Amino acid sequence: MLEHRPQSGVLKRIESFGASTMLIQRTAMPSDGKAGLAVLSAHRLQSELSAQHGVPSDLHDGYGLALVSVWVGLVVWCDGERFWWLSGWDERRHRPVYAWHAALDIERAAHRIARRRQTLLSDHPLSPAIVELSSTTLSRE
Repeated sequence: MLEHRPQSGVLKRIESFGASTMLIQRTAMPSDGKAGLAVLSAHRLQSELSAQHGVPSDLHDGYGLALVSVWVGLVVWCDGERFWWLSGWDERRHRPVYAWHAALDIERAAHRIARRRQTLLSDHPLSPAIVELSSTTLSRE
């Protein structure tokens, strides 16, 4: 359930940089606070990945975070403000390298994550057994 908490209406006018103005739309805050916002953002990402990029995923949540499992080695974490995922390995420092994107820009984040999935798919394609299993399952439907 979403709780809408407007202060001065749905749209707020903000003046900045002299004469230019911007309109900012307020986002409805989930009633369970930041944890709910993480799930809401992750769900929006999951929907965008599926609708615009044909990327299936699973959504999990707990402890104030939400996880979108996209592919082997590609789990996107969300805290409601940003998404982050493993993008590589720093050989010199012996550490993982993470990419991140603001949760407000779902479309661009989904595009970057879909591109990362394509890279991983080319490096680690489906096994022949899984391809055969999925094709026989689809042919029965």
